[in-house]
Amino acid sequence: MDTNRLSATITDALNRQMTNEAHNAQIYLAYAAWASEKGYDGIANFLFRHANEERNHMMKILEYILKRGGKVVISAIPEPGPDPKNVNDCFEKVFKSEVENTTSIYNLVNMSMEQKDWATWNFMQWFVKEQTEEETLAIDLLSKVKIAGGAAAKDDALYTLDQDLGKTPDDAVLAQNVTVEKP
Repeated sequence: MDTNRLSATITDALNRQMTNEAHNAQIYLAYAAWASEKGYDGIANFLFRHANEERNHMMKILEYILKRGGKVVISAIPEPGPDPKNVNDCFEKVFKSEVENTTSIYNLVNMSMEQKDWATWNFMQWFVKEQTEEETLAIDLLSKVKIAGGAAAKDDALYTLDQDLGKTPDDAVLAQNVTVEKP
């Protein structure tokens, strides 16, 4: 008896998204290693934590495919690309990667809606919210780097930024969670 509750196109899209999450983890790992090599231990710690978070996203999708009776396909992960030129470039690349990931997730949400696959649509809502957090966090990081001097940031500003990022929480405050009492 066939227990698969996913269409072939949804299964393919979920498998591609799973690989995309693994690729994002590799990007964060590469940038974390770069930051560590440059002496930015706080930035490296922040990026290492996010690499782990991306791997967790990958596992969520893998488990979902299995629980819906689909076939998991493990594919090669693309290389993360060249090292950042500086801290500003690092976080610009992080933001770009997150926006690309958001687009991919939105495509999956649209596909599940078109196919009336409400289980997948509902499952993907967690990722929609997560991407809102990821993009907000990346924008916040870019703002901090800009205040520090952007691509031309001086060592003392980068030192302070590095110290701050080592303590920065992994979650961003989302607009939908803001109140007058808790802006």
